[in-house]
Amino acid sequence: MSRILVAEDDPHVASFIRKGLHAAGYSTEHAADGETALFLARAAGFDLIILDIGLPLMDGFEVLAQIRGEGVLTPVIVLTARDSVPDTVAGLEGGANDYVTKPFHVAELLARIRLRLTEGVAEASANVIGHKDLSLDLHSHRARIGGDVIDLTSREFAILEVFLRHPDRVISREQLLNQVWGYGFDPGSNVVDVYVRALRKKIGPQRIETIRGAGYRLP
Repeated sequence: MSRILVAEDDPHVASFIRKGLHAAGYSTEHAADGETALFLARAAGFDLIILDIGLPLMDGFEVLAQIRGEGVLTPVIVLTARDSVPDTVAGLEGGANDYVTKPFHVAELLARIRLRLTEGVAEASANVIGHKDLSLDLHSHRARIGGDVIDLTSREFAILEVFLRHPDRVISREQLLNQVWGYGFDPGSNVVDVYVRALRKKIGPQRIETIRGAGYRLP
């Protein structure tokens, strides 16, 4: 069940929205002011935020600027009584994914929510690559074996990304040097072997095969 934050100071509008979302199968949390909205958006792991512009204590534009500045990528639908072009442009350029102008129909809001949630799933899938039980989230820079997070250095992460993009293919030391360290790096260096050994210790020695005279392979 998707969780949606409804940041709206008008209790009647907030109740109207939440009832419509609950009827559609969504779980909601309510914030009646900008400071509460910011706190919840930072901490609560919502799938989508419905953000009113005219919030007390901190307006919606400021909340949006703060969360985007801190790297919170949760889809945001701006909900506002302001229908001027400058306000719409300001919201979208500030990081909103969509906007709905009051008054509105619940059916329209639900359609926009479904669209943004679908986009979010597609984007998240595109940011994750994997092979068997190994996976990398390229956006959060996290590596996992099954559900367990593995602590990798940036070089180890980059090497594993090369292998995961080319499973079952032999990758030469020169290819790894070029892709991870860049062209011009000393081809006689043993840095690749050093990092592959370190990576094996973290993900398991059997996961990266040595192909004598050719390089390495992720089977």
